[in-house]
Amino acid sequence: MSNRLTQIATRTGDDGTTGLGDGSRVPKSHLRVQAMGDVDELNSAIGVVLAEPLPEDVRELLVTVQHELFNLGGELSIPGYTLLKAQAVAALDEALAHYNAGLPRLKEFILPAGTRSAALAHVCRTVARRAERAVVALGVQEPINDAPRHYLNRLSDLMFVLARVLNRANLDGLGGDDVYWRSERLAREGA
Repeated sequence: MSNRLTQIATRTGDDGTTGLGDGSRVPKSHLRVQAMGDVDELNSAIGVVLAEPLPEDVRELLVTVQHELFNLGGELSIPGYTLLKAQAVAALDEALAHYNAGLPRLKEFILPAGTRSAALAHVCRTVARRAERAVVALGVQEPINDAPRHYLNRLSDLMFVLARVLNRANLDGLGGDDVYWRSERLAREGA
């Protein structure tokens, strides 16, 4: 990335365009800008999760994720450039396997609820899915690397798993289990 911002209010975007990392300007409605914005929102939402009491290993993982999301956003801001490495996707796969191993098997859908940290992790999950959709839409229009799409897909899965972990962490005295969806069909069948 070529230059660092030293001035935030530049007024260069007043015409409805924004600058990319390669110096080109595109409309703020461009799919690339949408994808960058969704990734930025996801990184900010993870920052909110980090403001909560968390197990130290989860905190360290999410800090690493924030740095990788910054790389992903940087890659999106410079067409044709690679910043996010395949190792970042592999690290999410490892984290998924690690945290999933300690969770009971799901027998029913769960609601995005529970402890505050778990609920916030679910918000991150949904923002990650939106960011993934934006990256996929961009990839239909322009060539982009696979790693950003793969990373966002894995990260959404990881945030679901971490929400379940955080519901069990009981750091705020409210944890214990997932909040299960009450299926009307299962209730009628006596399950």
